[in-house]
Amino acid sequence: MDPAAITADSFSFINLFIRADWVVKLVMIGLILASLWSWTVIIEKTLRLTRLNKEAASFEDQVSTGRPLEEIAAEAGERPTAALPRMLQGALKEWRDARGRGLSESQVAFLIQRIDRMLDTTIARESARVENGLGSLAIVATASPFVGLFGTVWGIMKAFQSIAVEKSTNLAVVAPSIAEALFATAIGLIAAIPAYIAYNKFSTDAGKYAGRLEGFADDLSTAIQRRLAERG
Repeated sequence: MDPAAITADSFSFINLFIRADWVVKLVMIGLILASLWSWTVIIEKTLRLTRLNKEAASFEDQVSTGRPLEEIAAEAGERPTAALPRMLQGALKEWRDARGRGLSESQVAFLIQRIDRMLDTTIARESARVENGLGSLAIVATASPFVGLFGTVWGIMKAFQSIAVEKSTNLAVVAPSIAEALFATAIGLIAAIPAYIAYNKFSTDAGKYAGRLEGFADDLSTAIQRRLAERG
């Protein structure tokens, strides 16, 4: 670029992108797409976790009223989508089936183990669903700065080539190329920082939700054991 033609507008984001080398452009486009993808995951996870916690809180409130568990399970429908009603219905089904067959002392412990395994399986599946997509956030958070740095290194190499071609160390000669290179790093950080923050937040939230399910499973197992004790 002619140094005399350089103005403040020459360093706008659009102009920096247009003038950038094709390698740097590919880096920028890749980072922008990665940022858009991470924001898609962030929005989806925010909505999902908000909904799941609201449903869990509502169902826990119903259980805490002291109403019969069978009545609460029936109100949830035949195939509830929420985890807690499914856990309740699964435990009650195991209880009804075992009671219908009759239980000996040795079978009581086996029933409790079977219910616990069923609840653990449900918790594992729900946790996996909640954590789905976090891996992509981790990739964007860790890889984006390095991808941006690659674009920066490439751009600085082009800047040195400009120095050699122009046979001048005038800052006006290399400033555009350096600005384009640094712009790639900036986009990398713009992509990485939200992904890093979101990954840590959602990992914590997913752990809290899994703990909520485990707490409900423990209460449910205790309630079944109490029924078995009263039966005996």
